[in-house]
Amino acid sequence: MIPTELIGSIPRTTELLGAISDFRDGRIDGAAYAERQGRAVRETIEALEATGSPVVTDGEQRKPSFLTYPVEGSSNLATDGAVIPFSDGHHRQLPHLTSGPFRYKMHAEEYLRAAKKHTKLRVKQAVAAPSALSLLYPQDGIAGYPREQFLDDLVNEAETDIRGCLDAGAHVVQLDFEEGRLSLKLDPSGEMLREFIDLNNKVLSRFTEAERARIGVYTGPGADQDSTHSLDVDYAELLPHLFKLTVANFYLQLAGEADPERVLGIVADQLRPGIRVFVGVTDPIDPRVETAEEVRDRVLQAARHIPVQQLGTCDDAGFSPFADDTSTSRETAFAKIRARVEGTALAAKVLGV
Repeated sequence: MIPTELIGSIPRTTELLGAISDFRDGRIDGAAYAERQGRAVRETIEALEATGSPVVTDGEQRKPSFLTYPVEGSSNLATDGAVIPFSDGHHRQLPHLTSGPFRYKMHAEEYLRAAKKHTKLRVKQAVAAPSALSLLYPQDGIAGYPREQFLDDLVNEAETDIRGCLDAGAHVVQLDFEEGRLSLKLDPSGEMLREFIDLNNKVLSRFTEAERARIGVYTGPGADQDSTHSLDVDYAELLPHLFKLTVANFYLQLAGEADPERVLGIVADQLRPGIRVFVGVTDPIDPRVETAEEVRDRVLQAARHIPVQQLGTCDDAGFSPFADDTSTSRETAFAKIRARVEGTALAAKVLGV
């Protein structure tokens, strides 16, 4: 079969969205909040199983966002960090570090272990790429804590985050690398992107080849509140750099691209033995649910460029990368996932695999 996986996040349950507000405003305590988070994880995994998905996640129900989960609640952060503008005019603002040392308060292994209690299926775990977290260090520096020391600490923490998930039995650990395409918008020279790739590879170099076979990287132009932050950046500028990352699995946004055939041609030029490319066949920011037949045709299009033994499918992005993103309903998300699973199976039958 052609493997198929979701990227990670699912819109939070209605009960959980209410609990987030109640906990923030002091109407419920930590124990009640944790109970509702756990219930949301169980319900999400059960719904994913019902779609026929062979690989599941916890839907990131307990994460505040795909990026900030490691540092949520840290005492050495200020709220006025880097701003990420989206095409519809809204923006997301990152925190910034005010003092050292840099340490994770939460490791993704905890999410994974909790999810595995609710399923016998394979569970993947998304983690923040170290390149994304490098944006937390302020441009004007921190007295007594140079950037070089911060990066050393970041590499150590990122390694721990990934290794903990591998040791806990993750099917695959996926580095979320949305900042790759965005970096070319912020710095068209490509220097920022090259620094991102080098930093991520520094972490990946600490893993064996067998371990890197269970590590992947996801990239896309953002998908928050039905809007993107860097879809206007030419994919061709990113992809040759992306494939320098020493992972075995690449998850690529594709369904929302204006010219997927062109992108697939670029991907084909970057293929090397031992890697698998998961192409996006459903678009989370498109409210229309794709049919299984549409998905099938997108897979067959990809198979004209990528050998079937190196091909997989995924969604273009997570459905709710930030906890407050309710632009897509849970019903729509699960319907799109079901279409991806069924359409991939249809394509596999056509291709005889």
